[in-house]
Amino acid sequence: MPHAATAAEADAAAPGGEPVGPLERGLAVLRALAAHPGPRMRPGDLVRATGLARSTVDRIVTTLTHLGYLRIEDDRDVLLAPRLMELGNAYLTCCGLPDALEPLAVALADELDESVSLAVPDGAGVRFISQSTRRRTMALAFQIGDLLPAERCAPGALFASGWSPEQQADWRTRLHDDPRDTGFPAVPPRSAPPAPEEVESAFRQRVADARGAGHSVDDQLIEPGLVAVAVPVHAPDGSTVCALSVVSHTSRHSARSLAEHALPRLREYGARMEAALASPAPAATPPAPGGPDTSRAAKAELGPEFLQSLTRGLSVLTALGSVPGGLTLSGAAEATGLARATARRALLSLQQLGYAAPAGEGRRFMLLPTVLELGYARLSRLSFAEIAQPHLARLVEQVHDSASVAVLADDDIMYVARVHTVRIMSVNITVGTRFPAYATSMGRVLLAGLPEQEAAGRLARASVRPLTPFTRVDAADLAEAVAQARRDGHALVDQELEEGLRSIAVPVHDRTGRVVAAVNVSTHASRGTLDDVRQAVLPALTAAAAAIEEDLAVVTERVRLTIP
Repeated sequence: MPHAATAAEADAAAPGGEPVGPLERGLAVLRALAAHPGPRMRPGDLVRATGLARSTVDRIVTTLTHLGYLRIEDDRDVLLAPRLMELGNAYLTCCGLPDALEPLAVALADELDESVSLAVPDGAGVRFISQSTRRRTMALAFQIGDLLPAERCAPGALFASGWSPEQQADWRTRLHDDPRDTGFPAVPPRSAPPAPEEVESAFRQRVADARGAGHSVDDQLIEPGLVAVAVPVHAPDGSTVCALSVVSHTSRHSARSLAEHALPRLREYGARMEAALASPAPAATPPAPGGPDTSRAAKAELGPEFLQSLTRGLSVLTALGSVPGGLTLSGAAEATGLARATARRALLSLQQLGYAAPAGEGRRFMLLPTVLELGYARLSRLSFAEIAQPHLARLVEQVHDSASVAVLADDDIMYVARVHTVRIMSVNITVGTRFPAYATSMGRVLLAGLPEQEAAGRLARASVRPLTPFTRVDAADLAEAVAQARRDGHALVDQELEEGLRSIAVPVHDRTGRVVAAVNVSTHASRGTLDDVRQAVLPALTAAAAAIEEDLAVVTERVRLTIP
């Protein structure tokens, strides 16, 4: 049951004072990394991009790396890490729109056999919060979090009807300052941009047309061949909270034929979405009270290089997304374990920086879609192999043997990621290599993750043959080996695939607990006994699998990831 607003909470809703410096500067570093054309930057690049001192950048990078939001490669390169998507996931939970509307968007995409998007206004731009795409050669490449110029997409004309004078002024300024749209990485820049006055006139006409028709059309405004039609989705108070779009290609539809084909269903599903928003939402479960402020321990460990204020500010941001509708000041303090004054400073800073805003009469704070600019779209594009690769590299550094990730492919395993070690005698396997599952450690772990009947069926139809004198080929023996892997949580195969080759593997689970891959370490049989392998490798191997699972869970909380 929501508590009554306190005087302090009422005061917290009014901006005042300067943002918390470390939080402001930390977010600036994240924005610079997210906006950079390449996947990595060096500290010197971040200094130039942010205008911050090198010592400040180093402290921010140290702190964000400790939190798991950044990682360092080759001792100097700074990259966004998948766990950073926690921030964007917090916004998507807080706003409540994907949870309420995405099932309907998926159903509409299935019905029309076209890609369907949900987008929200973000300043004078349009930001995607849901994508239900079709798998085609000409496929939609936008991701959740991508920001589009309002004048170059169908939802923009719908949102512009409600722009404030400040938003209109910001939009006109942007037209003049960035006529090629280079500040929007998700869209192709204009090679020969029209005059800003021409763009403004054409957009005003599209806004007027959309207001009169109740829908908006994008006829190849983003790029040649791409067409879309969108309708507004209104909140119970009549405001436009998001736009529902159907997107296609001119190989399938013209803009006119797409509108004729999709508009009846778009309007029907838009009405159903409005009904869903008008229905009483289930009572949100309050977040569990936070424990002690863990930033103190990190500060003690890392010393002056660790920025407590940055850590606390980000913890308040993620806490706001722990339930739909956000939290009050008291709720944020309780959820993070922070003092009320500390939580209040973080909330005010997030509000002034454009990442949160007070909402409703209960003095709750909600996150804004601008949170998605913090690398969400870029990280949404990561493949499963890219998620696993840095953890494999760290594992190889620890055990000094090659490590791999594989998935089931029919009756084989297929390598999807691999990191080699540097040895005179090493295991030479490449990504895409396939081996029979029955004779490999990863195969037995993957079979053990299947229902027993399915695993037995795969073994029964496999073309089992002795690959070495040590290969198990007896059906009962193989069944027991898989059962043993299921009991132990790992499999150790000694020279069954190739003489001299020994490997140990553990499963990788998705966020539902299903085994989706396996990770292993391969070594030469001459390097110790089987017990030596278990003792030397299994703890690090298990930790690597757990780290992959943690990143996979964050990435797939809102994004559909295809695992080969």
